[in-house]
Order: sequence, then C-alpha cells, then structure tokens
Amino acid sequence: MTTFEHAAPEVDSDLRRHGIRLGDLLFKGIAILASLGASVLLVLIAWQIFDLAWPAIQSFGLSFIWTEAWDPVKNQFGALIFIYGTVVTAGIALLIATPLSIAIALFLTEIAPRRVAAPIATMVELLAAIPSVVLGLWGILVFGPWVRDNLEPWIQATPLGALPVFSGDPSQSGIFVAALVLTIMIIPITSAICRELFIRVPQELTDGALALGSTRWEAIRGVMFAYAAPGIVAAVLLGLGRAFGEAIAVNQTIGNRNAIPTSWFEPGDSLGSKIASEYVGATSVEQASSILYLAAILMVISLVTNLLAQFIVVRFERARRAV
Repeated sequence: MTTFEHAAPEVDSDLRRHGIRLGDLLFKGIAILASLGASVLLVLIAWQIFDLAWPAIQSFGLSFIWTEAWDPVKNQFGALIFIYGTVVTAGIALLIATPLSIAIALFLTEIAPRRVAAPIATMVELLAAIPSVVLGLWGILVFGPWVRDNLEPWIQATPLGALPVFSGDPSQSGIFVAALVLTIMIIPITSAICRELFIRVPQELTDGALALGSTRWEAIRGVMFAYAAPGIVAAVLLGLGRAFGEAIAVNQTIGNRNAIPTSWFEPGDSLGSKIASEYVGATSVEQASSILYLAAILMVISLVTNLLAQFIVVRFERARRAV
C-alpha cells in the first residue's frame, strides 16, 4: 500500500474529529468558485460592453439618453425612442401579466382539483419553452391581425378609446401588440413562482384565519398574500427583467420605427429590438458604438431592476419579522 493511500484516511479521520467533512469542504469550495466565477463573468461582460461603447459615450455623453434622433447617414444617434419603447412595452406587459399570473397561481393551488391543476400547470409552464422567434412569428402572422381586427377596435369603442394612447388606426404591429406578446412570455415565469410560493404557505396559518371567522378570500388576502408578498414582488420584477431583455419576439412585432409613437397602436422600437436588428448591419464605427451604448443602457436598467427587487424583498422581510 502506498504512502498516499495511508495518508488519505488519516487526513479524513482528522477532519472528522474536528467536526469537518471532506465532502462539505469540497461543496463549499465549488459553491464559492461558482459564485466568484459568475461575478467575474458579469464584470467582464459589463467591461467589454462599456469599452466598445466608449467612443459613443465620449461623443454624445449623457445627452444620448434623451436624444430622439437616430440617423446613421448623418451620424446622429440617441436612445430616447428605444428607452420609451422598452419601458412602455414592459410596463403594459407587467400591468396585464401580474394579476393574471397571481390568478392562475391561486386557481391552481386553491380552487382547481389536483387532477385538473397538474395538467393546467404543465401547459402554462410549457409556454416558457416556446422559442421567442416562434412566438414572434405567431405574433405577427396570427395574433397581430386578430388584435388589429378585433381587440384594438373594441378598445377604441370603450371609454379607453378617448385616451390619446389608444387613438389612430388599428395595426397588426406596434407597441401594443409587442406588449401583449411580452405578456404571454412572462406569465409562465411569474405564475410558476407564485404557485410555488402559495404552496409553501404553512397550512396552519390559513386554517387559523378560517377558524377565527375569516372567509376564504379574507384568509387568502390577509394570510397567503402577506406571507408570500416578498416572493411575489421578486417574481413580478423577474418577469419585468425578462420583458426588458426580450429582443427577437419584440423585433418581429413592434414595427421597427425610429420615432416615438403618439399612439400605442403605432409601430415603435425598443432597446433589445434595435440591438438585435441593426448591430450586424452597422456601417460605421459610430453606429456600432452607439448600438453598444444602447446595450449598456439596457444592462443598467436590468441591474437597477434586480437591485430594486432585492431592496423590496429585504424591506418586506424586515416588516414581517417586526410584526
């Protein structure tokens, strides 16, 4: 038997005498390396994007953010059109998807029988497996014409039609259609997380509320929502981050117009869509650098969204512990 074979059991037994397991040390080391690797990778990606965008940052400065022009021929570039499209499409998608996702999660956990809930949950989650390019094609070829011929005329016939954002001629591609496609894309993520949160609410809490005379809805509103609130906020903001970063499906449905639309039915553009559609065909260093500047802005927006999610979750946790 070799010296190494004698030494290995002795080292392992020595670690065990001190309450340390070799497997635990290996797991801790791998976890630390993985987290450090992810952090380093994020820093490298950010550094590379900002380095490539530096010529545009030097040329346009912060005024790039509120400049509306985008003219490669005259080398005039600005991000306002695309920031507007990104924020509006993601905001509409979040406004529609949040109540739908929570309702789906409540139905699957509190109302539907188990034999019905399982297949419905699987079908909803399978929406997340549809490639964005396929969903974008469906959006422009099938969903867009339906929205143009049915949904948008119906909205204009309601009191909402008096609002300027719902004026103009219905269109099969535009801000509104892109927002609805984004809604379909973020519902599976948000509803799946909310469903897991509702399942993990301790049964004794809701039983106690019912025993004290609360109705089923009062128990859900006062106990389940309060217990799962931090997770719900995180799920909603995770969906928002997904909506901010989507490029292909939005590029196929938003219309790709370099102007801020007066109506949500009109074509527009977004940060992700512009980056995906124009970077490969950039004809000058200024144009390529400006597109990377858009990417840097999108990265900052996503980072701020994630930090906001962490801040809100921590505040909810502190408030819940103080009660």
